[in-house]
Amino acid sequence: MSKEHVPVLLRETLSALDIKRSGVYIDGTFGRGGHTRAILAALDANGRIFAFDRDPAAEEAARALAQTDKRFLFFHQCFSSLVETLNARDITEIDGVLLDLGISSPQIDVAARGFSFRQDGPLDMRMDPTQGENAASFLARATQQQITEVLKRYGEERFAPSIARAIIAAREKRPIERTSQLAKIVAESLGTRVRKDWRQDPATRTFQALRIKVNRELDEVKQILPSIVPLMKPGARLVVISFHSLEDRLVKQFIAAASQPFAGDTELRRLPVREKHLPTPLLKKVGKAVKAGAEEIAANARARSAVLRVAERTTTPYEMAAMRCIMRAAFWEYQEMA
Repeated sequence: MSKEHVPVLLRETLSALDIKRSGVYIDGTFGRGGHTRAILAALDANGRIFAFDRDPAAEEAARALAQTDKRFLFFHQCFSSLVETLNARDITEIDGVLLDLGISSPQIDVAARGFSFRQDGPLDMRMDPTQGENAASFLARATQQQITEVLKRYGEERFAPSIARAIIAAREKRPIERTSQLAKIVAESLGTRVRKDWRQDPATRTFQALRIKVNRELDEVKQILPSIVPLMKPGARLVVISFHSLEDRLVKQFIAAASQPFAGDTELRRLPVREKHLPTPLLKKVGKAVKAGAEEIAANARARSAVLRVAERTTTPYEMAAMRCIMRAAFWEYQEMA
């Protein structure tokens, strides 16, 4: 395992997956492979794990593991497309899936990736630098209203209008192309105003919002959660680790909806159907949300904000109608932004 990255909630993740020795598992966010290696250690010779990540550095880390362990196969792509990839390889049943959302420490630590406001680097923020629009390009073309909405929605930034105005004013003088430029603009726009979260750097929420926007992170989560269910065997576990409230809210809503008859759809709930005739849910919530203990947080500060949630596949036959209900009930408020 890379010395640069410590997998968060590792022991809790392995327990939540309830690993079957000969099972087939998915790591949708390989990173540097900490969770994957631990899962492999729990599998026998017949077990398999398929890992996905869109970061080229993750692909490089996975290459060495794939050469030494034939039970492991890596795909350099977003986890939202993993179902199609597995179907193409005739993988139609899995015993568990792990999603460790957000960014990893190595991504933050490399200034050239543009994720950190503490180091000067190009304002990129893409998890896959070869795909899509980077943060600098978005800030160069977006209107003040669009920037404000991104900061509000994805950063929950209460000073979003002031920061957006400052960004527009600054880009009229020169392009905003460096992380240090943006961090300075944000800090100056806030001045001496007091935050409740005063321990955070003023640029924290702005950088978070732009990273989520550039990488379409919430849309990735919305897409994978319902699409993975058909592949899960009865008893298979879905384990998701989130690092901020927007991700965790999506996961919590999805599990809650999928754990109810009619997927929690209020219109269907009003139908004149006896309770004993209601369909059983597709998923069953397992336990409460799990957070890191004091010992892990002391050793790895990134674990402080981690929240792990677990759901188990029931024996209910999968139906597309039910999944449409889940998507409507759980995700109606999250719309893709321009």
